[in-house]
This record gives sequence, C-alpha cells and structure tokens, in this order.
Amino acid sequence: AELTVPVTLAPGIEVKLAPEVSGEIIELRVEDGDSVKQGEVLVKIRPDIVISQLERSEAALSQQMANLESTKASLARAQATYTRAKQDYERQEKLWNEKVISEADWQLAQQNFKVATNDLKSAEQSVEAAKYVVSSTEAGVRESRENVRRTSVVAPMSGTVSKLNVKQGERVVGTAQMAGTEMLRIADLNKMEVRVNVNENDIVRVHLGDSVLIDVDAYSSTGKEFKGLVTNIANTARDKVSADAITEFEVRILILQASYNDLIKAGNKYPFRPGMTASVDIITTRKDNVRSVPLAAVTPRAPEGSKGAAPENQDNDRPQVTDSSKPKAEKKQDKVVVFINDNGVAKMVEVKTGISDYDNIEILSGLPDSATVITGPFLEVSKRLKDGDKITVKDEKKERESKETEK
Repeated sequence: AELTVPVTLAPGIEVKLAPEVSGEIIELRVEDGDSVKQGEVLVKIRPDIVISQLERSEAALSQQMANLESTKASLARAQATYTRAKQDYERQEKLWNEKVISEADWQLAQQNFKVATNDLKSAEQSVEAAKYVVSSTEAGVRESRENVRRTSVVAPMSGTVSKLNVKQGERVVGTAQMAGTEMLRIADLNKMEVRVNVNENDIVRVHLGDSVLIDVDAYSSTGKEFKGLVTNIANTARDKVSADAITEFEVRILILQASYNDLIKAGNKYPFRPGMTASVDIITTRKDNVRSVPLAAVTPRAPEGSKGAAPENQDNDRPQVTDSSKPKAEKKQDKVVVFINDNGVAKMVEVKTGISDYDNIEILSGLPDSATVITGPFLEVSKRLKDGDKITVKDEKKERESKETEK
C-alpha cells in the first residue's frame, strides 16, 4: 500500500544567520550559491561604534584599577593607625589598672582605639567594593571586545549559501535588540529531504523507516525516480490556518544519496535545490508476488435480500407497532465483489481483499485462478453491471492502434 503526496525539497540542515550587533555591512564576501567552510568570515559590519565603546570601557577599567590602588593605600594607613591605637590602648589599660592615669586619659585611649577599629573596617570594605567595581568593569571590557569580534560574522558550519538577503552597504539589526535581520542561510545540500504534510486519516499508516519513491519534477522527463526513507514523524499536528482546515502532521523523508550518485558522477555536484517540487509515494506496506486486480474492478454490493423485501402481513395504510421485546435484525454488511467473464456473461464473485495502491488491489481469496476480471468505466462496474448481464470484450490495444492510424 502506498500514499502519494505533493512536496517541496529542502535541505536536511539549514542555518539562518543574523548579526549579533547592529550596523552597516562594509564587507560581503559571499554570493548566493557559494560554498563556505566552518569558521570562514562571511560578512563584516562597521566596527566604529563598538570600538569606541571598547575604548571607553578600557579607560573606565584603568580608572577603577587606580581607585583600587588608592583604597589599598588607605587600608594600609588605617592598619598602621589601628596598630598604634591598639598599643596605646593596652598601655593605658595597664596604667589605669595601676591607678597611675586619670579617667579622662583612659577614656581618650578607649575612644581612639574604637575609632581606629572602625576606620580599619571601613577601609577593608572600601577595598572589597573597589575590587567588585574592577570586576564589573573588566566584564564590560570583555563584552566590548566580544562585540568587536561579533562585527565579523563567520560560518557556523560548512555548506552552501542557499539564500542571500542583504547587499554591501545595507544596515542590519542585531539580535541584541530583537530578532535581528536574517542576512543569509547556509545549507548542507549533500543531505536533502522532503517534508510532507500528511492528513490525520493517513498518518497512522506511516512509520519510521518506510521506503519512499520520489518523483522530482525537474527530472520527470528522464523517467528517473529517487529513493527515500521516512526519518521523522511529527507528534503534534501543524497549526491550522483556519477552523475548517484539515489536520495534518509533518513527515520528513531523507533522499538516499545512492539513488542519485549517477547524477553526481555526471558532474552535477548538487542535483537538488531547495524549493524544487516533487511528489512522493510512501510505501506503507509491501508484498511481493501477490495476486491483484485493477482497483476499478472491485466494488461493494449489498447482500441478497437486504433490499426490497417487505415485512409479512404489513398493511401500508395503517401505522405499524413494533414489538421492542423482539431483537432487531442485524444490518448486513456490503460484500466486496468482482465480475468475471463467464463465456460472455458477467458473473459476480465475492472476494476478500488485502492491501492496495492507487491502481491495484490485492485479492486474498474468492477469485478463481483462470478467471478473466471485468473492468470498465467506474459507474458501469460499480452501479450498473449485474450478475448475468451479457458483456462485450474490447481490445484496448487494437483500439489505440486504430486511433493512432487515423491520426
């Protein structure tokens, strides 16, 4: 069984590049379609403003470093004052205990020691505060240097420039302010994939690893089909554009390089380009050597006795009363049939079917081995053809040749 869906091709990996700083593009070193290597400089943005910011940050850092040295000197003086005040305090305490000095001298020694202690703590806190200011200013310098570096936009991966949105001289917005200006895209064109939107009725039939046949419109004239593999199935449905939109899930399919190596060897390094249109057949179930018939030859028919049989003793002129105690007759399901050619007469045969694609359906049982299945216009086979009808066999090949001769 297979599922056919129209798609567009896209790179398996594609990176959008936006600048981290705002400014004017002074160098644009790539063109659309150029190959780039990881770390290569692609775009340069005028660095004048960020260089000025860096110079101001470095000047502020020098000032704060000088301030730190000044507070360290103040701390050294406070420590010396504290040491002298402590020695004087200890000496005066001894003399006070010996009743040698007056109470005023003792209180002065206590006061001087207390002031020296507070001054020392204040000086120590000033040094710590100055260190924090220096650290903060150093961070500002590092940020300014990083902003200068960011004026050169480099390739985050090796690949091909798949889209170029800017020109030299344009002004761009950095990601520091908002989303930023998308300047270009880099894609790995060696790994192309198709992204399919599958509706909710069919998504349950798709599994990881399912084989896929891909018909790319650009190569349709050559009759070449490419092979793919289902690599990802979305767990969440796509956002609906309207309330009555179909619920769909995205399925990603990797195009296997082995199926287009011949194109690469012929000199086409990248046979596929993003945006190319194609159609895919997702093979959800596969069986080999099975018996099948054209899908149009199989039709559902109501079982015998399900229509036209009126209940016995029914008086159509009077309302009928139904006995609810009696079980209701079960509704018979339609049977699946094909018509076969039985010596020029249509014979209806009930069959059991299996998997199908858009052209054929598997017959599991019910069809005789030597039977010739009747096909024709959809309405003729599905509605009008009845068991026992006479049929006329047409040779489509001869009719086609006859029409070509008339032309």
